[in-house]
Amino acid sequence: MSERLSPGLHIVATPIGNLGDLSPRAADTLRRADRILAEDTRVTAKLLAHIGAKVAMNRYDDHTSSEERDRIVGRLGDEAIALVSDAGTPLISDPGYKLVRAARMAGHSVHTVPGPTAAVAALTLAGLPTDRFLFIGFLPAKDKGRTDAICEIAGVRATLVIYESGPRLAGTLQALNHNLGDRDAAIARELTKLHEECVVGTLSELAERYADAQPKGEIVVIVGPPGEAGEASDTELDAALDEALSRLSPSRAAAEVAERLKIPRKRAYARALERPR
Repeated sequence: MSERLSPGLHIVATPIGNLGDLSPRAADTLRRADRILAEDTRVTAKLLAHIGAKVAMNRYDDHTSSEERDRIVGRLGDEAIALVSDAGTPLISDPGYKLVRAARMAGHSVHTVPGPTAAVAALTLAGLPTDRFLFIGFLPAKDKGRTDAICEIAGVRATLVIYESGPRLAGTLQALNHNLGDRDAAIARELTKLHEECVVGTLSELAERYADAQPKGEIVVIVGPPGEAGEASDTELDAALDEALSRLSPSRAAAEVAERLKIPRKRAYARALERPR
């Protein structure tokens, strides 16, 4: 009989597609857990069947109440409870951080069993700088929220990692190209699965490729960092001003864009007055 798993919360990464990526330690932890918290118990049941494990499961997702979370925390002193997501590492664009925080505040042990995550897997395929990257997760669904979020990170000198769905991909690529300029980028999908692919190009090329396509599967958009710092081109300035002028007066739009692009405010204001509105 295997030794009992130590009580506490065990965060277990699961495969993002290929079941062979489940680590021996992750499989052992899931087999010996007293209970498993799953984003979707039907998905996790397939994984448990693959490793020959029969463990009690409860659903845990963004809709789990604070009362249910308190009940889970109350069991951690006596039970080994494993937290998994449908695919990849829990808490990475998945529910869980509130549970981890509550468990720690209650004085319980929290363990991690690391493994696959789509963000890092996509970075390894894209051929873009990986020494500094910013994980964005999913951008807002509405156009204005998405534009605001993109403009907020436009000046970050790092590779951007964004999760997206097929139906929203075309719009996201167009918004990225409009607000960031024509940067190098990559689209990674179906990672570790039979039809894995990584398509590279500039944002404009990818926006054109996927304009009328809705690729299936989980999608990761990788966008390269901005070029070396220097004087912003008129094209970059116009794109930034057009977005800012859609919500601000010429004076305020020029001030915002000048600060973001690190250019003289006088230049930005003169250009703003020339833009069609």
